[in-house]
Amino acid sequence: MSDKKNKTEQILEQIKKQRSRSRVIAAEEERIELVIFSLAKDYYAFYGTNVKEILPYEKITYVPGCPDFITGIINIRGDIESVISIHKLMGIPEKKPDKNFRIIMGVHQDILSGILVDSVEDVIEVPLTYIKHPISTLDKKIKDFTVGGEMIYENKYVNILDIGKLFSILIQ
Repeated sequence: MSDKKNKTEQILEQIKKQRSRSRVIAAEEERIELVIFSLAKDYYAFYGTNVKEILPYEKITYVPGCPDFITGIINIRGDIESVISIHKLMGIPEKKPDKNFRIIMGVHQDILSGILVDSVEDVIEVPLTYIKHPISTLDKKIKDFTVGGEMIYENKYVNILDIGKLFSILIQ
């Protein structure tokens, strides 16, 4: 009887060790938050640290004389903010805004601006190891705004875009 008890204790001890090892590995892996959105039928993402908030689509007021990639301005709780058409910057065909459209309020250094997207698909946290180098055949206009990585989400490639690179056009 004592042999069975001893063997059971050994098995339980091994299970505890394996569980503690798996917890340590999972905790050590660096994770990043991504806001995944769609443009046309493709998925893209911004780092969560560069997204202040996600707003439902609202009327954007056109401002004459602005570059064509600035759709206009919106009023957010008394603050007037610009809205960028990422479609125009990346050469992606635009569609008429609908109920799925969102305005992602991006922030980088001292710049805050809205970015019009077709829809926000998800806000997720992923291990940094999930991010791979972008494919070499990626369109140059998209590659210009890519942070240098992509991942797979729901069987689709997601290119991670750099809000800082998008906003650098605003200050040129």
